[in-house]
Amino acid sequence: MRHDQRAADQLRCFKITRGYTQSAPGSVLIQAGRTTVLCTASVDESLPPWLAGQERGWVTAEYNMLPGSTQPRKRRERGGKVDGRTTEIQRLIGRSLRAVVDMQKLGPRQITVDCDVLEADGGTRTTSITGGFIALVDAIRSIEGLAANPLRDSVAAISVGIVDDVPVLDLDYQEDFAASVDMNVVVTGAGQYVEIQGTGEEATFSEDQLAALLILARAGTNQLRDIQCEALASDWPC
Repeated sequence: MRHDQRAADQLRCFKITRGYTQSAPGSVLIQAGRTTVLCTASVDESLPPWLAGQERGWVTAEYNMLPGSTQPRKRRERGGKVDGRTTEIQRLIGRSLRAVVDMQKLGPRQITVDCDVLEADGGTRTTSITGGFIALVDAIRSIEGLAANPLRDSVAAISVGIVDDVPVLDLDYQEDFAASVDMNVVVTGAGQYVEIQGTGEEATFSEDQLAALLILARAGTNQLRDIQCEALASDWPC
């Protein structure tokens, strides 16, 4: 048993609230244990300058940790300047969501998914991807005149790691800090990998350990797909 009494292959308790705010067409509050992220998706009927004149769309993401989301307080990022960690995470979220979108069917518009961490207890980037997909579904549903649904599949993400020589699923902050190996895995609903980010923290890991972590991650993202389906109900064909 882990410090929070979960089994090695057990997710934290996930809770998803759609329509959490009214300003954006896609708005989802997602909670994974104590980690809490507000994901909003906004539609802009224009393209970034580098795509001007094209008939394809674009999906991008921004990520931010609010000052009170962690201890000690995180300094607020101002003037459009973001640190390296923030840049890396928002690029990961954007890549993950774009992997399941047909940009031609989306048409000449941009959807921005904003992921704001209200409370951080590990897994903020993976929780952002899982909740960001639901917000993206709702934003696309709000677009009038689409000839076909541009979403090809769902996508979810989870962390896995080796803690005290045991492969475990969905690390919280305490486990993430203690892990000798830490990995984030992004998987589509059809079971295709989008991204695998794994590293040893002053340690190495074997091929057998890698395989065990990927099996855990696949089981976790399958459960997350079911949680997404339950949250979206008839608005997503599961």
